[in-house]
Amino acid sequence: MKNLVKVFKALGDKNRIRILKMLQDNPRSVNELTTVLGISQPSVSRHLHQLKDAGLVEDKREALWVNYRLSAAANNEYVPILLKHITQWANQDSMVSEDQKKIKKGGRRSIKKE
Repeated sequence: MKNLVKVFKALGDKNRIRILKMLQDNPRSVNELTTVLGISQPSVSRHLHQLKDAGLVEDKREALWVNYRLSAAANNEYVPILLKHITQWANQDSMVSEDQKKIKKGGRRSIKKE
């Protein structure tokens, strides 16, 4: 029951749900998430830490970037089922729709390397 409570606590914030939705299609950096959410980098990092602690996301270092993605290896039996439904339910929110438009416009993938 402890793991279930941890997951639900992690899902108890709109910004964390928005983050999960943004991670549904592609891994993202803290910078990309910060830009779309419009909140501070330390706040995004705290949200990601809580999601990671609950087993909902995982991170991977790639050169100078740390990318976050939805958890592929579920250490918690509730995670795959909840992630599937949360990302579907979030589609009904207008804020999530705006986030999706913003993430497609910007992000590290559109920045030219010098």
